[in-house]
Amino acid sequence: MMIKSNHSFHLVDQSPWPLTGATAALTMTTGIVKWFQEFDNKLFLFGLLILLVTCVQWWRDISREGAFQGLHTSIVMMGLRWGMILFITSEILFFFSFFWSFFHSSLSPSMEIGLQWPPSGILPFNPFQVPLLNTIILLSSGVTVTWAHHSLMENNHSQTTMGLLMTVILGVYFTSLQALEYWEASFTISDSAYGSTFFMATGFHGIHVIIGTTFLLVCLTRHISHQFSKNHHFGFEAAAWYWHFVDVVWLFLYMSIYWWGS
Repeated sequence: MMIKSNHSFHLVDQSPWPLTGATAALTMTTGIVKWFQEFDNKLFLFGLLILLVTCVQWWRDISREGAFQGLHTSIVMMGLRWGMILFITSEILFFFSFFWSFFHSSLSPSMEIGLQWPPSGILPFNPFQVPLLNTIILLSSGVTVTWAHHSLMENNHSQTTMGLLMTVILGVYFTSLQALEYWEASFTISDSAYGSTFFMATGFHGIHVIIGTTFLLVCLTRHISHQFSKNHHFGFEAAAWYWHFVDVVWLFLYMSIYWWGS
């Protein structure tokens, strides 16, 4: 029997997924320590498996609430929008700390790194090779996700599908090129402040690209299942906001670390 509420807010049901998600995070964190100390990644992979299962089940429940149960009213949607805005704001401050560290070290290099930037013995990447290609890829993905959004607003199902598919492919391509770049790097994360700031900033950005690509892949699956409409598609809108944020952060990374910093 359905109980009719006398308000527009969504009071969520009891769910096991926050508990399993926290368990996955603890297991992965402990697994990373074990991986680094004992070169055994089994615990980390187990935690990652728990996290993936949790994500699939939790996102399934949220998609069902919004697309089929009608629980995402206009007031709930406004709360979700503000939640996403505040989340992206926190991510901006997160990356701000990396830029602060980079410019603190590069604008006044210490004697320990040879009083120069890049430090003595560090061979930086050519900014006009793979980094420039990755910049073009991300900017192109920003265009394709905007194309998909406008197509969705016009109820053009096929073009929305094409735009989302191209964005996901470009995201995977970017991640593949960055992995190849890391593989061919002549320095490591332990090579002075340059290696630390480079791999921390670009590495966390790479993780955000993987997360954003996953968001868009879920949106593509939901769109193919006809769960979005021109008036009710905040899941896609939030993923697009996140993807544009990833694009902008990469532009600052490219201009500061790859171009100016080299």
